[in-house]
Amino acid sequence: MSPSSSPSDDPFAFLTLTGPVPRLTSSRAWVAAVLEAEAALAAAQADEGVVPPAAADAIAAACDVERVDVAAIVEEAALGGNLVIPLLPRLRALVGDEHAGAVHLGATSQDIVDAATALVVHRCGDAVAAVLGDSARIVAGLAADRGDAPMIARTLGQHAVPTTFATVTDRWSDGLAEAAAALTTASRSPVGLGGPSGDGRSFGAAHHAVVERFAARLGLPATPVARHGQRSGTAAVAGAWGLAASVIAKIGLDVVLLAQDDVGEVAEAAPGAGGSSSMPHKRNPVAAISARAAAMQAPGLVATLLHAAGSGELERAAGAWHAEWPALNGLLRATGSAAQWLHTSLGRLAVDPARMAANLSRSQEHR
Repeated sequence: MSPSSSPSDDPFAFLTLTGPVPRLTSSRAWVAAVLEAEAALAAAQADEGVVPPAAADAIAAACDVERVDVAAIVEEAALGGNLVIPLLPRLRALVGDEHAGAVHLGATSQDIVDAATALVVHRCGDAVAAVLGDSARIVAGLAADRGDAPMIARTLGQHAVPTTFATVTDRWSDGLAEAAAALTTASRSPVGLGGPSGDGRSFGAAHHAVVERFAARLGLPATPVARHGQRSGTAAVAGAWGLAASVIAKIGLDVVLLAQDDVGEVAEAAPGAGGSSSMPHKRNPVAAISARAAAMQAPGLVATLLHAAGSGELERAAGAWHAEWPALNGLLRATGSAAQWLHTSLGRLAVDPARMAANLSRSQEHR
């Protein structure tokens, strides 16, 4: 399947807005995640008798992204500094006066934004891990068909000793498995509820029980200590998504090098793909190239997230927390797009055992 770009006014969206992640990180997806967190909070409090069940039902009915103006909420977020603040008056109006007091009860914006972030990351992690898993299955097919093909190994840029194509596919398979596992693990960030000062006192005696029910309703682990001022989860997510990007970039580079004209041991075989504006004879491995280009966006975004994670002032950061959101969205999109492009490259990869044998023979002749 060839990647398809999401609608965007970015002329380079084909590189970093492809695959399943753009839909999962859109304005609509983020506002929907905020609404889901608000509904889960009310339901958890109803479970513990903090709010009436009728209030939780009314809030759940109102927490439908179809019932709010996403564009207006995103625009007005600039006035309060996050998506929750412009959403709350709309949500209370939808719920009605009888149950408006149960909306966002005890919570602060960071409780809801952090929970929404965990949901977005979790969904993106599952989606990209699935793409990497499909890529691993493609690699297994290449290994079954061509793994025993003899070829020359290359170390430090030079011909080394004879090996087989299985050496390459084993390396790819191992990296893809590690990347998928890292995303799956780190993309299940624990969620908590801290309230205005992060100590949970605004939730009263039911705090810990509400946190457990809140997390369970979101399908995520719970943490008894809210992570407002302790951002290890952000650092863990950055590391996992950066690891995945590095694995993808390495495999893409292998494809690019093996597809060089004077090597020619693999090629991307896809009608109409990889052409040149000035050299009609060329067939560039454009999907592998695009995978590398997308993955190369990741290190700077990882660095921003690590810096933000360690730069928060006391109970709530003034800027560092906010800096996480665009960097995280960019990292999810860049790594997700890189994974999709690599999947495309591997899916169209043609392996040439005859060329491998010829290169191996020439190498041995010159020893």
